[in-house]
Amino acid sequence: MGSSSSFFTFMYLSFLLFSFQLTSSRQPPCHDKEHSALLRFKESLSIEKFASGDPSAYSKTGLWNLEGNGDCCSWDGVECDEETGYVIKLDLSSSCLYGSINSTSTLFHLVHLQWLSLADNDFNFSKIPSGIMNLSSLLHLNLSDSHFSGQIPPEMLQLSKLESLDLSGYYQLQLQQLDLKSLVEKLTNLKVLDLSGVNISSSLLPEVLTNLSSLEFLSLRYCNLEGTISSSLHKLYNLIHLDLSVNHFWGQIPSEMLELSQLEYLDLSRNEDSEGHPLLQLRRPGGLRSLVDKLTNLKWLDLDGVNISSSIPNSLGNLSSLTHLSLYGCNLQGTIPSSIGSLTKLVHLDISYNNFWGELPTSIANLGSLQVLDLSINRLSGQTLSSLNNLTRLDTLKLSYNNFSSGNSSSWSWIAKQTKLTLLSLSGVNLAGEIPFCLLNLTHLSHLDMGYNQLTGSIPFWLMNLNRLSSLNFGSNLLIGQIPSDISNLTQLNHLDLSSNQLQGPIPSSFLGLNNLNTLDLSSNNLSGTKELEMFLQLKSLRSLYLSSNRLSLLSNFTVNTSSHKFQNLSLGSSKLDQLDLSSNNISGKIPGWLFNLSLAYLNLSHNLLTAFDQQPTVLPLMLDLSFNKLQGPLPISSISTVVYYIVSNNNLSGELSPLICYQNSLQVLDLSNNSLSGKLPQCLGNFSYSLSMINLQNNKFRGSIPQTFMDGTKLRMIDLSNNMLEGKIPRSLANCTMLEFLDLGNNKINDTFPSWIGNLPNLVVFNLQSNKLYGAIEEPKSDFEFPKLQIIDLSNNRFTGKLPSKYFECWNAMKVVDASQLAYMMKSTSDYGVYDYSLRMINKGIEIEYVMISNMLVSIYLSNNRFEGEIPSSISILQGLRYLNLSNNRLIGSIPPSLANLTVLESLDLSNNSLSGQIPPQLVKLTPLASFNVSYNNFTGPIPHGAQFDTFDNMSYEGNPRLCGPPLSRKCGNSELPQKADDEGSESPFAFGWKVVAIGYASGLIIGVVLGHVFCTRKYEWFVKIFGMPLKKIERKMGRRRDTK
Repeated sequence: MGSSSSFFTFMYLSFLLFSFQLTSSRQPPCHDKEHSALLRFKESLSIEKFASGDPSAYSKTGLWNLEGNGDCCSWDGVECDEETGYVIKLDLSSSCLYGSINSTSTLFHLVHLQWLSLADNDFNFSKIPSGIMNLSSLLHLNLSDSHFSGQIPPEMLQLSKLESLDLSGYYQLQLQQLDLKSLVEKLTNLKVLDLSGVNISSSLLPEVLTNLSSLEFLSLRYCNLEGTISSSLHKLYNLIHLDLSVNHFWGQIPSEMLELSQLEYLDLSRNEDSEGHPLLQLRRPGGLRSLVDKLTNLKWLDLDGVNISSSIPNSLGNLSSLTHLSLYGCNLQGTIPSSIGSLTKLVHLDISYNNFWGELPTSIANLGSLQVLDLSINRLSGQTLSSLNNLTRLDTLKLSYNNFSSGNSSSWSWIAKQTKLTLLSLSGVNLAGEIPFCLLNLTHLSHLDMGYNQLTGSIPFWLMNLNRLSSLNFGSNLLIGQIPSDISNLTQLNHLDLSSNQLQGPIPSSFLGLNNLNTLDLSSNNLSGTKELEMFLQLKSLRSLYLSSNRLSLLSNFTVNTSSHKFQNLSLGSSKLDQLDLSSNNISGKIPGWLFNLSLAYLNLSHNLLTAFDQQPTVLPLMLDLSFNKLQGPLPISSISTVVYYIVSNNNLSGELSPLICYQNSLQVLDLSNNSLSGKLPQCLGNFSYSLSMINLQNNKFRGSIPQTFMDGTKLRMIDLSNNMLEGKIPRSLANCTMLEFLDLGNNKINDTFPSWIGNLPNLVVFNLQSNKLYGAIEEPKSDFEFPKLQIIDLSNNRFTGKLPSKYFECWNAMKVVDASQLAYMMKSTSDYGVYDYSLRMINKGIEIEYVMISNMLVSIYLSNNRFEGEIPSSISILQGLRYLNLSNNRLIGSIPPSLANLTVLESLDLSNNSLSGQIPPQLVKLTPLASFNVSYNNFTGPIPHGAQFDTFDNMSYEGNPRLCGPPLSRKCGNSELPQKADDEGSESPFAFGWKVVAIGYASGLIIGVVLGHVFCTRKYEWFVKIFGMPLKKIERKMGRRRDTK
């Protein structure tokens, strides 16, 4: 009985205790005011699926007021205080909310909120409402990726309890009126600060940033910050995450940063100037080693673009927690250390675009967790890469542009084990043989790049089973046969590059099945047949179509008939085509008007047989190339300013240059050369576009004076007005063209003195005034810094008098030393539309030579056919980069300075038709690169030097000097005149040039004699510059492949 009583007593007490706990733990319901505030906030916004980027996003507010019997504390995204029932947390991230929030929103009635996230919604570029200051209890605020815009309101500074602030986004918010310094001074409790993508536009990080002593997470990625990285950052001892990437920080990474021993995440990548040049450095001795040795807790390290200029230290293997390592473009060198195999937690490894050499360490097989591996653009070698066999988790593998000795495609069979690959890049790895069959195993592959190899055979049928492919590149190989018709099986393709192969036959109509195709490049093959553009324009997603350099005929589309009108309706209604290249095909007839109504950004019809325009275009593409056709009539121009690159050179266009050219204020390149255009040049030519960088009007029939109004601040880099009938004086306003590199006014009727003021142009490289009516003496330069970059000057065929400009020779510093290891070419490149090389044709060594590109090695002085007198100044011998020197047909006297032997790279020397005397200095025999030497018709005496290149010169080099003797002349020297044989120091020039030699020889005969006589008498050298280009996207895709000009 007692035990029974005790049992009931125990059960009763237990029941009382349970009831008490149940009562005490029961959360009070939410307050009516907050219930109402939440519903009214919900109703102020709409629900749109597009408003959130997260694929798993859903409307959290959709079931509010239906859940939990109306208790808002149980609603999705809402959390209340267990004791008071007040809403303290609201998480509406990725809730598909769309609209705007004003400062009177009921959201700001939730004054007890401690945690608020509206991330990943779309508030329609509205401003962050000032009512945010009412939420003074906030500890955590996340407004990231929510499409707020404008200035961050100063009222946010009143949220003094904030521990976490995330305003990161898409460069729509600004922190300028309220600056970063003020924010940091007020919000001193911050542990997390993420302002990524906020436009701060500050020249430095404020020192007060170090006041945030509790800061653990700092991200200022893409904030338009510049200056040096503050060394005071080391005072943020608790920092775990630091991201300063995608800004404009420059200089050395401060060594003090290495004291942040708690760092797990460090990203300093992509700190570049406006042209993409890296700015940050870690070049102090042992810089990378010190970083690795001190920041031992790192899990993420990204130094992309930081100039390190060292090897990877062995101690890198000690970073055992590292999961992400990216050292792209750091100027690293040496071999990859075997210790890299100790980083067994690595998921992402990118060491591309460096100077690593040697074989891959076998220890790389230990990186079994690796999903991304990028070793491209190095100098890695070796015959096998089987050490990658074990990396079976790889999703992305990039090995392009290395020196692997792979033999044939069978040596790459190990790839068959990488069955999870979605991206495989093997461009430029010396891959030979047929397309490897092992690719068939890679059923998840979406991107395959095998361009720039030596692949042979046809495109295999089994490749069409890889039906997840979205990007396929076999460009620049040796593939033959036809394009398989079942390519339509690759329905996911958006990029296809089969260019620069030996494919033949027709373009299959099955391309119509590739509805997702965005880019199609079939250029530089042997494709033939008649193909209508209508077929390609049915591809609704197609934006870029490249069919150049084939044997295609598109005649039916380039005539005006009924079908073309049908085609016009189709193209204008649905085509997305943005870039079209049909150059170098068999297209003839007229250019139809509908082609200019396609809203193209790039249109290239060059190197065809087109004769006229069906109608004058009303709108021009951004980039238009109609060069090398047979176009006649007036120049096609529009009153609408759209064109950026306008190239119609080498046609038969006539008439005057329309004044509509003055409205093209977006123009960057204007090339109208080699036509029959006439009349006066419009006075706006030098001031209608601040963007204009290249003007090429050479070889037309323009007359009158050169426009006098070249505006200050112009970006002009190249002006070629040669081979016209221009007269008058050289406009002094050219002094405003401070970026000018190339100025050619040759073969006109300009009547002026030497424009010494041109010497103040700091970037001028090529200066041609030949064959004009220039006169007078060339005065001494006023400073030692005139023409500092000049490498080519031609003043020939004028009426200059006085002595040779010896003082100028002393100023021309760019001619004094030329480093052959730093070979560079003159070109214009832009980030959007293309690369254009300057090219030059002139007569050197008695031979007409075309320099397809003008290199910094092409150093030349032409002062022939003037009235210069006096002696050859010895100062010319300091121009040790000089390759071509022509002082012929003047009134020079005295002897040849022996110091000319210091011009050790000289290839051509012409001193003919002067009154020079004395002996030819035997020291000149040391000029082993000398291929052309002419001292004819002077008063030289004594023996001709013997040895090296001098043994190759014929009689023509010495004729007209009756007192010269010795071979090759028939007159023998007396005993006192016998020459001493100089040591042959070799006849090979240390430099090589890609010369295109036009057929002018030294053979004897009547016809050849007449031609050479005309050249020597008139000295009319032929100059012309041809400009050509293609879109940058295409250039980048081709990795620098250049189209041959015709």
